[in-house]
Amino acid sequence: MRKLLILSALIIFSASAGKAQFYKSILPSPAFSDSINKIVQDFRANYYGIQGEVVSEQDDVDIYQSKSSVPGAVQCFILRFHSVIDTSASLQAVMYRGDSYKEAAKIYRNTFRLVNKTRLHLSTANGGFSGNMEEPSETVRFSSSMLRTNTNDNAYKNFIAEIEMVNNFTEWEVRLNLHNKKDDRDKYMQ
Repeated sequence: MRKLLILSALIIFSASAGKAQFYKSILPSPAFSDSINKIVQDFRANYYGIQGEVVSEQDDVDIYQSKSSVPGAVQCFILRFHSVIDTSASLQAVMYRGDSYKEAAKIYRNTFRLVNKTRLHLSTANGGFSGNMEEPSETVRFSSSMLRTNTNDNAYKNFIAEIEMVNNFTEWEVRLNLHNKKDDRDKYMQ
């Protein structure tokens, strides 16, 4: 009887540990989801709530340090473009910068997976991101995958998460951009 009890306890423990590993492999970490949610919520205020010190002022864009970032980011900036058509700001998190294509591709795919699995908890609605990943290739200098929000909140109608993998000739860079982008279909609807 004692052997049966020990065997049952081992089976229950391994099943619950296996289930935890399964969920861990398909869901983003709470820290990643929380940071994305904080950033996305502040988009409603055009990122002014998380805007830090000026990093650079140029003719077409002002770049600010971001007070919020995502886990694993090397740097995180808010970009304010000098445009009369679209005054919304953009947040850019540099997720990788280095000379390894394999590492860049791994981080590109993982960032896409994490954003795609993140559930958004906005003040007016819930939702998430959806889109298809463009597979990176070492022979191409630029890969970009776009995920749109799927929420009823009109403020996020054109909000996207864009993951880019760029070869700058001397290094690879992976960036996560969170910003407004009108769908090409919108041009034909006006």
